[in-house]
Amino acid sequence: MAQLELWMQALVEFMRAHQEWAIPIVFLVAFCECVAVLSWLVPATVFFTAFGAAAGASGLNLIPLAAAASAGAGCGFWVSYWAGLVLGPRVGDYWPLNKNPQLLERGHAFFEKWGVASILIGHFFGPLRAVIAIVAGIVQMPFWPFQIANWIASTVWGFALLYGAGRLAEFMTR
Repeated sequence: MAQLELWMQALVEFMRAHQEWAIPIVFLVAFCECVAVLSWLVPATVFFTAFGAAAGASGLNLIPLAAAASAGAGCGFWVSYWAGLVLGPRVGDYWPLNKNPQLLERGHAFFEKWGVASILIGHFFGPLRAVIAIVAGIVQMPFWPFQIANWIASTVWGFALLYGAGRLAEFMTR
């Protein structure tokens, strides 16, 4: 974990020094965090909290950064949903879900209980974020209800993490 924090801090420092890369990097990190398989490898919550705080403290405009995080998250969930539609239940045959079948089972049970609200909730809980969009695709959730919930949740998630941390840091540095 300490190595991961060092890597994230280096990325935050790079983005502070090269602000022109901030929006594409924020989009990419959020995208990876919300794609089913990649979400286990990308610690976006830590990144967005650290970068949001650094950006806010240094006076960067937080709105485009939060919008990039929201767009990346929404696109990542969309890709996961599409993978669930295309692969269906066979998605459980592929890594890493074949090594952790209980994740897909729990995601499916959660989806069955909460329906469209599971998409809204799923953005905010790491284990659910990893599978809930793919489960929505597997069960063939209708496109528009999925997308509406996805984009609402993605926007709230992106702004809450990045903009929220940035505004808090701005307030603390005053």
